[in-house]
Amino acid sequence: MQFLKEETLGYLNIVSPFELKMGSQKKVQRRTAQASANTELDFGGAAGSDVDQEEVVDERAVQDVESLSSLIQEILDFDQAQQIKCFNSKLFLCNICFSEKLGSECMYFLECRHVYCKACLKDYFEIQIRDGQVQCLNCPEPKCPSVATPGQVKELVEAELFARYDRLLLQSTLDLMADVVYCPRPCCQLPVMQEPGCTMGICSSCNFAFCTLCRLTYHGVSPCKVTAEKLIDLRSEYLQADEANKRLLEQRYGKRVIQKALEEMESKEWLKKNSKSCPCCETPIEKLDGCNKMTCTGCMQYFCWICMGSLSRANPYKHFTDPASPCFNRLFHAVDVNGDIWEDEIED
Repeated sequence: MQFLKEETLGYLNIVSPFELKMGSQKKVQRRTAQASANTELDFGGAAGSDVDQEEVVDERAVQDVESLSSLIQEILDFDQAQQIKCFNSKLFLCNICFSEKLGSECMYFLECRHVYCKACLKDYFEIQIRDGQVQCLNCPEPKCPSVATPGQVKELVEAELFARYDRLLLQSTLDLMADVVYCPRPCCQLPVMQEPGCTMGICSSCNFAFCTLCRLTYHGVSPCKVTAEKLIDLRSEYLQADEANKRLLEQRYGKRVIQKALEEMESKEWLKKNSKSCPCCETPIEKLDGCNKMTCTGCMQYFCWICMGSLSRANPYKHFTDPASPCFNRLFHAVDVNGDIWEDEIED
């Protein structure tokens, strides 16, 4: 016992118990051949005067392997297998259903080691995947940041749900990558890697070359085209941006395009406040003076400024003289006459 405790490592020429020094395969084969030829074995490890057998480890103590890295990996795999075996044989309390179950019916998160039964985790994972929350497969413990691995998810859910989980997880991961854009063609939609400093993307599936900024056909150094729907968003985005983002927008769309968009939006806002559209051709009309019988400069249609109804070309003033009309006697309603606003007389 004293020998095993104190002299074993020295007897086997092992300097450190954590760093095993291996003999070559050629040396081991030579030593095996010599051991079979001799009737007596020298347990000190020295046989003859051959230089190649210097510092050879006794094969009875250490199994000869190709490299230390493979030996370490085998030790780690064996340790993990033993841990799983011990886990499966113990009882654990599930904090979801509050039932005690064997470890073989449970699963634990690798980071936090919190244990839950597989039935509860299966329902939890399925609900999250169906809702598209593939990034939220966290440990059910409050404020615990641990996340289930794809292997754990695959073990619990069905193949169809796992395929959805895998697809959404890949898509959400690609969305977080700044150098990945999607092909704008509705029938394709494949991810495309964007080259640094380049605004052109080429889909590897359909070979469509597009601008990574506006998602339209690639237009070279020309500024991106602005659609009518984009003008409102562009104006708001430009007005709220800081100087750096304003320069980026000017480089992307062109300074003149942005200036034109701002002027057009200001013109539309002014027309909305100070004009009305013709009921026939919808041309904006501004009323500066005169009565409420208006004439459109575009289609020459007569219309009432109060109710915006079309008037008869034969007798347009009948609309204001007919007692059955809603604008009866309101030809000069709200008209500035000699500095006074003409209002309707209220008859008792």
